[in-house]
Parts: sequence; structure tokens; C-alpha cells
Amino acid sequence: QVQLVESGGGSVQPGGSLRLSCAASGNSFSIGAMGWFRQGPGKQRELVAAITDAGNTNYADSVKGRFTISSDNAKNTAYLQMNSLKPEDTAIYYCYADWKSITNYRNRSWGQGTQVTVSS
Repeated sequence: QVQLVESGGGSVQPGGSLRLSCAASGNSFSIGAMGWFRQGPGKQRELVAAITDAGNTNYADSVKGRFTISSDNAKNTAYLQMNSLKPEDTAIYYCYADWKSITNYRNRSWGQGTQVTVSS
């Protein structure tokens, strides 16, 4: 019912910046939270950042002070501003949305994933 399209990945040198976007679309739904997980090669999946419909945020300790998550409720879109990127940030980033409708409760949809590569 809810589809996510994410964009903004790419290759950057250490210390560089990228901004990821995640846009949700569908009919008659409301979003409770959006965010990103990431998974690097040979690493476990980890939650990077999340934001609720009320604007509350949380971040992985490894990205605090460098990444900022925000949202535009009118556009059902979340953004992840990534600054001071490090090689260990290299991963595929998957956005998600927790949403509900009249007939479907507590659902999660996933974006297709976008590659972020940080190297010199």
C-alpha cells in the first residue's frame, strides 16, 4: 500500500557530504516514523537514524554529530544529511516507513536501497 523511493547515494571522499531522500506514496495512510538502516560488506545491519511524526529523533552513536535526519510531513518525505563522512560509513542504506491505514495497522515498508561509498 505504501511504496518508498530513495535517492541521493553516491561516491565521496572522506570528509565529504551526501544527502539521502526517501519519499513515501500511497492512498489513505499515515506515517508514524521514517528512518534508515545500513549494511556494509561483512557487517551487521544497523539502525542509522529515525524520526517520528512528532519530530523526535534518534541516531546511532557512530553518526551522532555528523548526520541529521529531518522530514517534510506534507510531502511524506524524509531526508538524511550526512556530513564528515568516513570510510566506515560505506554501506547500502535502506530507508523505511512505519505506517498505518484503516485496514492495515503497524506496517513497515522499505526502500530499494542506495549505495554510499566513502573512499580516497
